[in-house]
Amino acid sequence: MRYDVVIAGCGVIGAMTARELSRYDLKVCVLEKENDVSMGSSRANSGIIHGGYDPVPGTLKAEMNVKGVPLLYEAARELNVPHRQNGSMVCAFGAEEESAIKALYERGMKNGVKGLRLLKGAQARELEPSLSDKLTAALLVPNGGIISPYELTVAAIGNAMDNGVELKRNFEICRVIQEGDGFAVQSTDQEVVRGRIFVNAAGAFTDHIAKMLHDCDFTIIPRGGEYMILDKEVGNTVSRTIFQVPTKEGKGILVCPTAHGNLMTGPTAAEVPTTESRETTREGLDTVARLAKKSVPSVDFSKVITSFAGVRSSVAGGDFIIRLSKKVPGLIHLAAIDSPGLTSCVAIARRAVELAEQAGLKLTLKEGWDGTRPDPEAFRKMTDEEKDHFIKEHPDYGHIVCRCEGVSEGEIRAAVRTNPGALDVDGVKRRTRSGMGRCQGGFCGPYVMRLISEETGTPLEEITKCGGASRMICGGRIGEGAVK
Repeated sequence: MRYDVVIAGCGVIGAMTARELSRYDLKVCVLEKENDVSMGSSRANSGIIHGGYDPVPGTLKAEMNVKGVPLLYEAARELNVPHRQNGSMVCAFGAEEESAIKALYERGMKNGVKGLRLLKGAQARELEPSLSDKLTAALLVPNGGIISPYELTVAAIGNAMDNGVELKRNFEICRVIQEGDGFAVQSTDQEVVRGRIFVNAAGAFTDHIAKMLHDCDFTIIPRGGEYMILDKEVGNTVSRTIFQVPTKEGKGILVCPTAHGNLMTGPTAAEVPTTESRETTREGLDTVARLAKKSVPSVDFSKVITSFAGVRSSVAGGDFIIRLSKKVPGLIHLAAIDSPGLTSCVAIARRAVELAEQAGLKLTLKEGWDGTRPDPEAFRKMTDEEKDHFIKEHPDYGHIVCRCEGVSEGEIRAAVRTNPGALDVDGVKRRTRSGMGRCQGGFCGPYVMRLISEETGTPLEEITKCGGASRMICGGRIGEGAVK
């Protein structure tokens, strides 16, 4: 089949671009090299909705950030993605940093951010009692928020698929060539997909894709960030996202609640050897703990339940790359989308649609387009009486599989069945939170494997953690009794 638009990469930018394109009478295909969507920066992400005070005025980052905030809140409501407009603070310790947050205030005003306030240290502690008594001032950002980045990506591409977009997973691009008035995209498995417009949204690999088309004037600089997630027991340590004064490396170590009620600290910001460097280090996590306590001394790191690392895609100039190629007709680059890329994702997607139209794509609104998604957490939000009634008609919702997070068998089966269906254990984890609690899947993992096997027809010994060679069972098949 020949598509109108082919998108390389199904992180939040590719997924949201697919959703925006699904509004129109077009044939769209998204190519993802992994076994699931949201496997790059969109997976290992702070999940912060940035207010817009930080980007330099006049840059694409400033424009997309400020436009993106209300658009993202709107999309999150439509897609039923966990999020909260909890606001944020940037903390200053001493006169030099107070000058820095005043400059951020002025920058935010130039960018058009509403409601910014400069607070004295005592005023900040009235709002957030856990803040350090050494804090001397703070910038209050009311429009800041938190969101689940991987659930946003899953919901965006799922909604696009519900509206006719096709997703091809495990499609690792090895070659892209111009062919007639379009493109031929080939995978390492020799599958070929053809399209009129080609959108390069491959995250950390955007420069590799650009080189295939001999149109690469940028080099991705991978920056690693390490995080720690703490138990929900300490999730209310702060109510807002607590930042420190940003540096040239990033926005500093933050302390914030997550969209699901945990507490998160991080990230570090350092160049890493490759775009797939996702290892945590003792040095990095010690840095996170030390600097988090600078802002919030009471953070209890004995409650850490997991740590992780992700890679952000930067370029030397520091700004987003959102443009039509000057050399290759029909090629759109969405590259170097680091922070505040998540916040900007809907605005970037809409700009991508505008660029596609400039490249000659005819846009006709589709009849019957539906931009909403059912709430995957609807069962957990029911009253006990409502649950009892629902379970009578759907008995598998009465069987709790993940005790830590209270996830039922019915919810896990739904995650495998609903676009884009989970194919591995981590895919179920991102969609349902099964395995994200204190035991990190130690109890529910085997049962999740069995449910995936039953729903997909995949033999148990071929069920993976995250695709590829990450099989959960090594050295032969385990007995059925061990996983029931």
